[in-house]
Amino acid sequence: MLVEMVIDGVEVRDDGESADRVAELLVRIADGDEGAFGSLYDMLSSRVFGLILRVLVDRAQSEEVLQEVFLEVWQSAGAFAPNRGQGRSWVLTIAHRRAVDRVRSAQAAGDRDVRAGLRELNTPSAGVEEQVELRIESRRVARALQALPDLQREALTLAYFGGYSQSEIAAMSGTPLGTVKTRMRDGLSRLRTEMGVTA
Repeated sequence: MLVEMVIDGVEVRDDGESADRVAELLVRIADGDEGAFGSLYDMLSSRVFGLILRVLVDRAQSEEVLQEVFLEVWQSAGAFAPNRGQGRSWVLTIAHRRAVDRVRSAQAAGDRDVRAGLRELNTPSAGVEEQVELRIESRRVARALQALPDLQREALTLAYFGGYSQSEIAAMSGTPLGTVKTRMRDGLSRLRTEMGVTA
């Protein structure tokens, strides 16, 4: 007997005789029978794939979801209750749910990308005036650094442009840590004076 059902708007045809066979296979799969799993896959994979493809349209994603469906069938066959429904319907419901989940996931990812793009568009970038000010300021700093004694300039350059700690600078230069700290303190003080900073 041919039975037609609709799972969330997708028409699925089911014949009772092979559905009983699916239920038998699911019971055996729940006991870990790999041969039963292979038989179930051979029996239903093309139909399950067709259902998934109708929902997703994308063939590569449909193939991935097909694998997920049969993995779930293998892992949760024990949850199938033969007295509560037909095996084929149970497998097709898993397939449909997985396909819809994939669509929702893709939609959510797309929405996140759009929101991120809109945030980037709304983030003001540095204007020409700001860029000119930064260049002028960096030239002032470079000139002020050139006015420092070599050892103070070296310590400040390694710290602020090289990202080294005072201890690392001391180790690199073979200088006592206290001396490096003094050079940096004196160098910063002189740099402020050179740049006309009064804080």
